Amino acid sequence: MIPAAFDYVAPRTLDEAVSTLAGHGANAKLLAGGHSLLPLLKLRLARPGVLIDLNRIPGLKAVRQQDDTIAIGALATHYQIESSQLLKKRCPLLPQTAREVGDVQVRNRGTIGGSLIHADPSADWPAAILALGSELKLRGPKGERIIGAEDFFRGAMATVIEPSEILTEIRVPVFRRRSGSAYLKMAQQASGFAVVGVAVWLRVDAKRRCEEVGVGITGLSDKPARAHTVEERLRGNKLTSKLIEASAAQAAEGVAPLEDLYAAAPFRAHLARVYTARAIQQALRRTGDVRR
Repeated sequence: MIPAAFDYVAPRTLDEAVSTLAGHGANAKLLAGGHSLLPLLKLRLARPGVLIDLNRIPGLKAVRQQDDTIAIGALATHYQIESSQLLKKRCPLLPQTAREVGDVQVRNRGTIGGSLIHADPSADWPAAILALGSELKLRGPKGERIIGAEDFFRGAMATVIEPSEILTEIRVPVFRRRSGSAYLKMAQQASGFAVVGVAVWLRVDAKRRCEEVGVGITGLSDKPARAHTVEERLRGNKLTSKLIEASAAQAAEGVAPLEDLYAAAPFRAHLARVYTARAIQQALRRTGDVRR
């Protein structure tokens, strides 16, 4: 199908983009990579009067380290994150996750910010962003605000971002010594989206006791979430196989699993437990890969 008619604007600065968005309100849509928006336009499920293309604004694709934090521009593509030497060395969970997004064409064009804003319940990025305890920087007419990843997602296709705000940056921690991470999922065969996906990062001491841990799960329910019960059982304890299995068994605790043509609710809960255990075990094996 052909999209309905719209005006096209390509601002050169972030201030110009915010001003244009605020001036048009709900009648405007932002264009990043376009993988989520363009199908909606063609099906006329979205009919904006104005399309604001963010791709000419400098700085929104940058990946840079700032002390113990890495700042990732919202328009950084999946492939850019997958291939970043800085991220491979300092925050490998993001390249590990990027490799699992869609296919080569999607990774070359799609953006991390676009995926997070779209908030598909089966998207890959939210699991990693939650596991890392990331912060998201939003820019609007009233200035900037920082939102923690756990406060960002409200439900299926819903976030806390206001209609006049733009996601500009994602901030993640730099991995320290004896840190490891993994992202594993059961993928939908046609789309590559996660039936269930689990992201884990952890840090251990010299005796393999868990000092820090984050577990993010996507695809299990209508919004991604951190598995706090799993984290609490791991933190401060030596990571034996028995403890990992017992902790992962709590992955779906307190969650109402989705049920659709890809998986019944009990099977989704089972997948969450299995992939949580596998991701923790893989992250633990990688704790010797980061030196700092």
